[in-house]
Amino acid sequence: MSADEERRQVELVVDRLAAEHAGVPRHTIEQIVHEVHAAFDAGVVRDFVPLLVERSAKRKIAALTSF
Repeated sequence: MSADEERRQVELVVDRLAAEHAGVPRHTIEQIVHEVHAAFDAGVVRDFVPLLVERSAKRKIAALTSF
């Protein structure tokens, strides 16, 4: 996967999570997704990064909204 395609896929993750969690401000979701994505910067194999980012970001957002 190219770097451009990975960025596009991560932005789609933001869109999906924003739609799923309408009560959470989009900028909060963007921040979480981009922080999680940055954690994968050192990885060599990039094919599954968007999927891993989405899963991790979902857990973080769920933790924010479960009160």
